Amino acid sequence: MNSVVPYLIRAYCGWMEDSNLTPYILVDCEKSGVIVPKGLAKEGKIILNISSSAAGNRNMTNDAISFKARFNGVSEKITVPCNAVLTIYAQENGEGMFFDSNSENFSEAKEKPNLTILD
Repeated sequence: MNSVVPYLIRAYCGWMEDSNLTPYILVDCEKSGVIVPKGLAKEGKIILNISSSAAGNRNMTNDAISFKARFNGVSEKITVPCNAVLTIYAQENGEGMFFDSNSENFSEAKEKPNLTILD
């Protein structure tokens, strides 16, 4: 079963932009696959504006959010796996959602059930 997180990120992002709000995400930079500019993370986290006007060529898939953005005048390629997104919120009013960073996808469960056929 796929994680619901990428679907919620896309839904909240769309709802915020439809409401003329600016979607921001808080990212855990210590998760595998996170690509952000060096030196901008604080305490292992970074806040990114993912609005369509700020995030060039934004692509939100079930695996990751990727886009280009300018930091200190330099264009950077950003990649954020969905499991690294801690929250999405609107800059203007703080409306949004927190995600459990410790949750696993159902398909990635470490233990499979032990089933026995009974007569």
